Amino acid sequence: MYKNLVAALAAACCFAPALAQPASPSPPLKLGFVYVTPLSDAGWVHQHDEGRKAVEAALNPAPATGLPARVITRYVENVAEGPDAERVIRDLAQQGHKLIFTPSFGYMEPTLTVAREFPDVRFESITGYKTAPNVAVANARYYEGRFLAGVAAARMSRSRVAGYVAGFAIPEVLQGINAFALGMQSVDPQAQVKLIWIDSWFDPARERDAAMTLFNQDADVIAFHTASNAVMVAAQERAKLAIAYHSDMRRVAPDAQILAVRHEWGDYYTRRAQALLDGTWKSGNVWGGVKEGMVRVGDFGSRVPLSVQQEVLARQQDIAAGRLHPFSARAPVRDNQGRVVIAAGTTLSDAQILAMNWLAQGVQGRLPRP
Repeated sequence: MYKNLVAALAAACCFAPALAQPASPSPPLKLGFVYVTPLSDAGWVHQHDEGRKAVEAALNPAPATGLPARVITRYVENVAEGPDAERVIRDLAQQGHKLIFTPSFGYMEPTLTVAREFPDVRFESITGYKTAPNVAVANARYYEGRFLAGVAAARMSRSRVAGYVAGFAIPEVLQGINAFALGMQSVDPQAQVKLIWIDSWFDPARERDAAMTLFNQDADVIAFHTASNAVMVAAQERAKLAIAYHSDMRRVAPDAQILAVRHEWGDYYTRRAQALLDGTWKSGNVWGGVKEGMVRVGDFGSRVPLSVQQEVLARQQDIAAGRLHPFSARAPVRDNQGRVVIAAGTTLSDAQILAMNWLAQGVQGRLPRP
């Protein structure tokens, strides 16, 4: 009996310290972000970085609590599309990042390649369209904001001519050009849009040159689908008007900015990170717009009359409520070659919008040859 008592006490001594040890906290989830241009204070990459910061703010406890972080984020900027992107994405996966966001169309294929090598890592291809079991895709209906910007541009233009600086002729860019033109024509049927392609997402010098060329061709309002603020700076210098894209750019164009078509990624990024923490992450395809809060028009410049602001915001509410669709036609809509592209009384389907390969009537420009 004495031996049994000694053995029991010894066992208790051995196990007591283990029972008293607090549970080890789970290591934080590591999130990676790959940026196609240098990080600046405005533009495409800036908005995605604001989304990254929103994830940290939403999911991590306040520093004063002393509690450990639930997520840690890291970004790599100025990563060219193609082989360099594949290398960076692979490096992030090898370094233990379990959720990697790749917000650029040209990152789609590199993301899929790396995803096959790391099936336990989740990837979010932003603006891509190909999914895999561990790759989700997401994009925003930027064309909704473009239509609203067209309404404001037509109200503010005196020459009835707008300029448009565009990167590449992918459907997303064509959607924006056409929605902008149709928005202008919804209040001024004679409005024209002059288009220049620069074959780059980020080339401030060429963006500026294109803007100056358009101003010399009677455009007194300008929009763009590139990643820097060079067009806005050019508009400010020439005392013209401009539509900011991706983010508010009044800091560099306080007199030129009409409004900003702003993209908001914080909510989406936070929900996807939370899903991985909860173990509920699934691949999918999200295409959200004004209704979902992923696209917002606002940040009006001081030269924009209140009546114009109210008109644009009212039509934004119409889009959110489903009462207005930029690619819905009462009368036939034709392309700039004269072909009917939206029949009277119809609305383009998502599949048709995603495959867009035409320029609307009133757009002076051509699609680049393949």
